[in-house]
Amino acid sequence: MLYVDKLYKSYGKHMAVKGLSLHVPKGDLFGFVGPNGAGKTTTIRIICGLLQADSGRVVIDGKEMKTDPMGIKRSIGYVPDFFGVYDNFKVSEYMQFYGSLYGISQKDCERLTTDLLQIVNLSDKREEYVDSLSRGMKQRLCVARALLHDPALLILDEPSSGLDPRARVEMKELLMNLRDMGKTIIISSHILSELSQMCTAIGIMDQGNLVAVGKIEDLLQTGKELETVVLELSKENMEHATLILQQMTEITVKSIMENRIEITFPGDEAKMNQYLMEMMKQGVILSGFYRQKEDLETKFMQLTGAIEE
Repeated sequence: MLYVDKLYKSYGKHMAVKGLSLHVPKGDLFGFVGPNGAGKTTTIRIICGLLQADSGRVVIDGKEMKTDPMGIKRSIGYVPDFFGVYDNFKVSEYMQFYGSLYGISQKDCERLTTDLLQIVNLSDKREEYVDSLSRGMKQRLCVARALLHDPALLILDEPSSGLDPRARVEMKELLMNLRDMGKTIIISSHILSELSQMCTAIGIMDQGNLVAVGKIEDLLQTGKELETVVLELSKENMEHATLILQQMTEITVKSIMENRIEITFPGDEAKMNQYLMEMMKQGVILSGFYRQKEDLETKFMQLTGAIEE
């Protein structure tokens, strides 16, 4: 669906995008993340045809940006962070206005408006004025507008920005429904917990480079060589347990808390069971233990250099 090959973009001496290559297959919901200044907004604008790259290729649905820029734009539905609506329009008039810009007949636009407002859960707002809608409703209306011409690719830049928790949930459900309908979607967001729940794949940018890309479960294993386990035990056992752990050369004690010890070691579940059995043989009584799961936010911080491995 989307192919980006060796994309470069500079602003004066500052290189904003450094040879980025990316493939988003048809039907994917792809999350695009990165710290401020990473280059993701520049990349999105180039993909949308709003900004010209210094070099590189962008191909969407078989159309190439250099040879068919208008064809590419017709293949994209774009919902920017700061969206524009016409407050003196009713919702139906707003959709009709954009339908006319796309060259859609009035009859077809009325049918599409009915279908799309149902998808974004705004059917009961059809004859309401746009300025009477909440920000979340306006954002969903913009998604409906972006889908009017049935684009091959839907791109949303920070769609949950400024929304209250309820509106964010509604937006997430909408995007997941569109994904289930087979739409190919790229979403830029800083709310990593939401991306991890709905995206089929993630791309992480840092300083103009795409530092990681792939399925979330695969990214969480990137660079992971040590297993982290938290041991729970009584205060009376803490000193004895710590001494035994320090004698196990493959184990590193990361932290000691009131009734917990966090350790790392190279190995798998069988190795972990071996260590636990050895501790119990030497008189350590464990009340519990669990693996510490790594989440997307932790991996994001590691890959963008915010924290060390």
